[in-house]
Amino acid sequence: MEIQAVTSPAFRKYGRVVEGIDFTGLMKAMEATPTPDGVVYEPSIPELEALDVFAALRDSAYGGLPIQIGYCNGDNHTLNAVEYHRSSEINVACTDMILLIGMQQDIDPDSFEYDTAKMEAFLVPAGTAVEVYATTLHYAPISSGGKFRVVVVLPKGTNEPLTFTPAKEGEDALLFAQNKWLIAHPESGLDKDGAFIGLTGENITI
Repeated sequence: MEIQAVTSPAFRKYGRVVEGIDFTGLMKAMEATPTPDGVVYEPSIPELEALDVFAALRDSAYGGLPIQIGYCNGDNHTLNAVEYHRSSEINVACTDMILLIGMQQDIDPDSFEYDTAKMEAFLVPAGTAVEVYATTLHYAPISSGGKFRVVVVLPKGTNEPLTFTPAKEGEDALLFAQNKWLIAHPESGLDKDGAFIGLTGENITI
């Protein structure tokens, strides 16, 4: 699979590079966060949300909506699920990382299956922030030359446990957490957690 530059025109349908916000303090604070051998995701970290950049992200990037700042860290080389939200997600790469992404519009409207052959890979260099649009399928970043650290900014409550039981038909069957629709590969093991199994094609490994 070709790994493209996040600054290339090919990325424009998936998102944009975020400019005009100073992420220096946020990246410095991320140095204290763990980088396990697997992948860890924390949706909301008070120490990160106490930084001055919180207000800039809330007001400029999300138009005043309540937000949360967390992180996704670790070592990952395989994509075995895709997710999407009803909102953009901002990622601040504290190390080089690779995003494997696709388009929600390519999900089969009847079966809700998605073929991984339609995904593309983009290298996000350390220090780069990107907005990943709501219609962009994504999951945990892929490592690029070592373990990764990435800030994850989303509307408050996203990825927290559901407070209701969704229907098991149509798109509702994909609802895995608050503001999180997920399609998993049969080999992911996520079926034991109630995930919808509809990711077809190969598990992408980089």
